[in-house]
Amino acid sequence: MKIAIITDAWHPQVNGVVRTLDTVIAELRGRGHEVEVTSPDLFRSVPAPSYPEIRLALAGPRAVARRLERFRPDSIHIATEGPLGWAARRYCLRQGLPFTTAYHTQFPDYIARRTRLPARWLWPFIRRFHAPAARTMVATRTIRDQLHEQGVGPLHHWGRGVDVQTFHPNHAPPDLFFTLPRPIQLYVGRVAVEKNIEAFLSNGHSGSKVVVGNGPALARLRAQFPDAHFLGRRTGDALAACYAGADVFVFPSTTDTFGLVMIEALACGTPVAAYPVPGPLDVLQAESGVMADRLEHAIAGALQLDRDACHRIGRAFTWEASADQFLGGLAQIARRAQQPGLSHAPA
Repeated sequence: MKIAIITDAWHPQVNGVVRTLDTVIAELRGRGHEVEVTSPDLFRSVPAPSYPEIRLALAGPRAVARRLERFRPDSIHIATEGPLGWAARRYCLRQGLPFTTAYHTQFPDYIARRTRLPARWLWPFIRRFHAPAARTMVATRTIRDQLHEQGVGPLHHWGRGVDVQTFHPNHAPPDLFFTLPRPIQLYVGRVAVEKNIEAFLSNGHSGSKVVVGNGPALARLRAQFPDAHFLGRRTGDALAACYAGADVFVFPSTTDTFGLVMIEALACGTPVAAYPVPGPLDVLQAESGVMADRLEHAIAGALQLDRDACHRIGRAFTWEASADQFLGGLAQIARRAQQPGLSHAPA
């Protein structure tokens, strides 16, 4: 199958959306599918306001249309609600082509945290973007229920996975961890305002706090929390060693739709502490994590959990299953729609 994926989130960004797409695309190609990605690195771009690490592509429907017409896909998936996503959406509607979308980010809450605009003002934008899609893919039941209440649908489950060859308990901890007071509390992810990292760094539980990741809030948080340990970005075995060496993984975000880092931590045998919000409510079980309105309580409870049980639960999330779900949600383009004559691209 020839699959076109249009995404505004792509390398060199480091986030759950990029990692999910990257890994699923590799799985699809390994099965013999041909996948073409339309992403910001192919066009001139500008930095996103307040978040320069994210580039917004300066590409209109005509540029996106040329790529789609040249590729002639069997299915089109629009992954994000950014400029490229809107351009692809417009092209598909003009040409009468079915397409699918995905809801990767709690976009209304994300924007609200950055602009202080009410989240409810953003939901009409979300409904309009996804309304023409044959299906909108969602990662969890909680997000599915939320989107259903907001009038978004039809909806299709698309879960996430973990690379168990990399993320497992048999990693030696980083040298730093041998010098830190226990318990070691770990955060991994973007260092940005919407991740609510202040709640993690200011929690009153004893021990050491370690942050792995980069982002626009890094300098401010370093200055605000000088006793915390900021290790920067780590990947692969170096990241897995941080997970495996920590006593508890703390997930303070209240705006994620899944939280890929949670299952990576679990696969390394590390229990999770989180708020009872979408993402943790769907991913965590009683044996793998503790959720509470106060992070101190969640951390204290998570430290009592069995690490072998966490490892068993974490490794049950597979990218093979995720790729199966993605393929099952795609909308097939009728063969008649792929005949020559689709070159009337909108301006």
